[in-house]
Amino acid sequence: MPEPEFGLGFPMTKFRFGVNFGQLEIDRWTDFCRSSEELGYDAILAPDHLGAPSPFAMLAAAAAATTRVRLGTLVVNNEFWNPAMLAREAATVDRVSGGRLELGLGGGYMKSEFESAGIPWRTHAERMERLEQSIGELDRLFAEDGQQPLPHQVPRPPLLIGGHGERALDLAARHADIIGFGGITQVKGAKMGTFRLAGVEETLRRVEFVRTRAGSRADALEFNVLIQGVFITDDAEKKAAELAELYGESGLDTARAVLDSPYVLVGTVDEIAAELLAARERFGFSYICTHGPYRDPLAEVIPAVRRSAGESGEAEEAAVLS
Repeated sequence: MPEPEFGLGFPMTKFRFGVNFGQLEIDRWTDFCRSSEELGYDAILAPDHLGAPSPFAMLAAAAAATTRVRLGTLVVNNEFWNPAMLAREAATVDRVSGGRLELGLGGGYMKSEFESAGIPWRTHAERMERLEQSIGELDRLFAEDGQQPLPHQVPRPPLLIGGHGERALDLAARHADIIGFGGITQVKGAKMGTFRLAGVEETLRRVEFVRTRAGSRADALEFNVLIQGVFITDDAEKKAAELAELYGESGLDTARAVLDSPYVLVGTVDEIAAELLAARERFGFSYICTHGPYRDPLAEVIPAVRRSAGESGEAEEAAVLS
């Protein structure tokens, strides 16, 4: 976990950048991991969905293919796992990677996956209760006298909890080291898998809710945001208008809504870099992640963000030390 540097409003935590597996041929995974590390990414991430590869197997392969990047689940569906089995998988990856795992947990949100797996679809409140129980059980299993193998990191790998609703964010505020803001909610009454993205004011309310619920822990938390799209262009207004036609169902139905969204990046490299610095100041977002198809556009922005923030990434630091 990075050490916070205190500034106006939010701790000015050092930027980190992560990329999530997405729409990638599994046979290209290790090359993807190596090149992502070379591009300056700080974390390689794997989701937990049926129809996608096993997250822990993917991260173990990533550990063998890389040397410095963190390895995270974004996020494990707690309902798919028995805590003892989850502890075994997480501890194994943490050990084989030399302590690079970040364990991201969530309650699951795709009903169709539960049905396919024959797993009961419980209410959101029940899933959050079971997630909190699992966190307590994981802490017990990761303890010094817990289940073998124990993780490399003590007392446990950093914990990320992702969510948007108050129940999930309250749980994250009380237990997590990293808070994951995806900004996505299921549209009520619509087909499952039809999502909307939160706007600025809603996101601000969620951020303030977490900080209030975290109390004295607030300034030690790292805030993660999952960017749904990165579009480098010299004409942000035109591109945003085009995206509004595609994203309209998600609530981003005007060019202005697209440009204002904390979850979509549109503009030149320098414009996007400035937007990310502003988002860190406004929302506290310092851990910036995106999906695999947008890896290369975001990679173009990373050096500009680091220059503007007066930071160097781990890749640059490693080069200097060598």
